Amino acid sequence: MRISKRTAIKGLASAALASMLLIAGCGGRSDVTIVEGKTNVVASFYPLSYMAKEIGGEYVNAINLVPTGVEPHDWSPNSRERKAIEDADVLLYNGAGLEGWVDDVLDSLDKTGMIVVEASKGLDLIRVDEKDADEHGAEESGHEHEHEDEQHESGHGHQHESDVDPHVWVSPKQAIRIAENVFKGIVEADPAHREAYQANYEKLVGQLQALDEKYRTQLGQTARKEIVVTHDAFSYLARDYGLKQMSLMGLAPDAEPTPKDIQRINEFVREHGIRYLFFEELVSDKLAKTLANDAKIDTLVLNPLEGLTDEQEKAGETLLSLMETNLQNLLKALQ
Repeated sequence: MRISKRTAIKGLASAALASMLLIAGCGGRSDVTIVEGKTNVVASFYPLSYMAKEIGGEYVNAINLVPTGVEPHDWSPNSRERKAIEDADVLLYNGAGLEGWVDDVLDSLDKTGMIVVEASKGLDLIRVDEKDADEHGAEESGHEHEHEDEQHESGHGHQHESDVDPHVWVSPKQAIRIAENVFKGIVEADPAHREAYQANYEKLVGQLQALDEKYRTQLGQTARKEIVVTHDAFSYLARDYGLKQMSLMGLAPDAEPTPKDIQRINEFVREHGIRYLFFEELVSDKLAKTLANDAKIDTLVLNPLEGLTDEQEKAGETLLSLMETNLQNLLKALQ
């Protein structure tokens, strides 16, 4: 049985402490158990843990730090979860400002032998000031992302301190690049099983490429291109597949809309004949349903793919199946 090099470095005392923290932290938390004999990969949220599990197969213990049903924007690790990060062989995090806690945690770690992967590295990120420019009439290749200045001043600042939109994983096209970064990190940590990881990676990429093709083909044929969403999480999806996103709130899903935001949305709905307001599942849908009722339109789910609900996990839903559901709901709204 292969012994994890990180676990070997930490030794028996560290393992005993990890066990005590695990016992003390039980109850409604994610499973952050370090497994001997496997490459332990800790991911900052669900999409990355899913990719690690799919690519790693039998040789990887993939740990999702954020529990099911928990929205990751405001989440931060407790001492038990920090311990799991410390003992892991690989840490996967999205970057681009999503994880407000990551710099502090990394600064406090002994990263000897640890592979740290910023999953969004190398991707063509959307800048917040580009979104503001779109609001004032600038267009890039026919794709617009309209937002009020106050959204960027107050609606998303608490966890998005960078100047870019972090929601890259929502688009299948960008998810392909993220999977490549995850693959490289796992192989670097455990080159002995590269062949198995390569086969698993190619299978995952093939599935994502099929979704990307389906998105491009089917969304390219819709009569409408405009979508209205509560959470500004779909700019990459809009850019990659020729849609125009109008968001009620900013990059953080718990931001409060202003009266001006609501007026702007109502005008957009009337102007473009919008039939559905998209909301997400990990935050309350009360506001979305109230606004949709006022605008005399219906609601649909557009999942930002940040995590699973308990029900979705029990039903066997995955990142890929939720991407497929997103596509079907988009097609329904845009027909």
